[in-house]
Amino acid sequence: MSELPLLDKRAVRRSFDRAAATYDAAAVLQHEVCRRSLERLDFIRHAPARILDAGCGTGNAWRGLVARYPGARLIALDLAPGMLRQASAALPWHQRLLRRSPATICGDLEQLPLAAGSIDLAWSNLALQWVNTLPQALAEMRRVLAPGGLFMFTTFGPDTLKELRAAQAGTDGHTHVSGFTDMHDIGDMLVEAGFADPVIDMETFTLTYADVKSLMRDLKAIGAHNAAADRPPALSGKAWLEAVMRNYEPLRRDGKLPATFEVVYGHAWCPLPRLGPGGRRVIEIKTAGGA
Repeated sequence: MSELPLLDKRAVRRSFDRAAATYDAAAVLQHEVCRRSLERLDFIRHAPARILDAGCGTGNAWRGLVARYPGARLIALDLAPGMLRQASAALPWHQRLLRRSPATICGDLEQLPLAAGSIDLAWSNLALQWVNTLPQALAEMRRVLAPGGLFMFTTFGPDTLKELRAAQAGTDGHTHVSGFTDMHDIGDMLVEAGFADPVIDMETFTLTYADVKSLMRDLKAIGAHNAAADRPPALSGKAWLEAVMRNYEPLRRDGKLPATFEVVYGHAWCPLPRLGPGGRRVIEIKTAGGA
């Protein structure tokens, strides 16, 4: 498992704050992945009373989650306050009037401001790729889930934007495309975090663009800026862009340039406590020297 470049969280927050108003129009893939992930809930028997939408963005999952679990309390968390404002403003008027709006919290997935065992369903759609330490974020999800709780998520895999990454390689010595974690490594991390019965699979989407500038405009509109800590101190110049366009051009097919997105779907459970004879909880005691 290769180590991914560190992200500047302040830059991530600024990017998504600025993109809040343009996100929904450009986030075609994000909305489709959200829809497909919501459909997977139909095949899972679970009745959560408290739901966390972790990295909620503009709230594209809210309607689907509320429809499936009408009696549940929804808590929406995002790193960018602008996204939370945009999501709340888009709620139907009657939902706001009846005070059925989700509770919104500005917070970090790696340090969830929630009590242990306070959530029954932790949901996260295409947000985990914006953390610096994925095992820490998974451990936080495990901490806030109650026994028997479900963690359901999507994130991007390492083939995401592989064409753009290759076209930018060697142009100026800086990182321009974020790295992404392999699904097998995510599975190992879930087990290490204490989750049970993890299920992970992957789906590849290929979007097409007229040119590199159109792809970059869409990425900017959804807030997917270069937020690597070692990013260039200023905007890359005309010569850099021309080099990227030149490197990308051999991939053109039927007049369009492809952009690959590898989407990882996963879910896992917070295990119930082990019970011994008489229904007493079993507490495991581990010693430094083993058994």
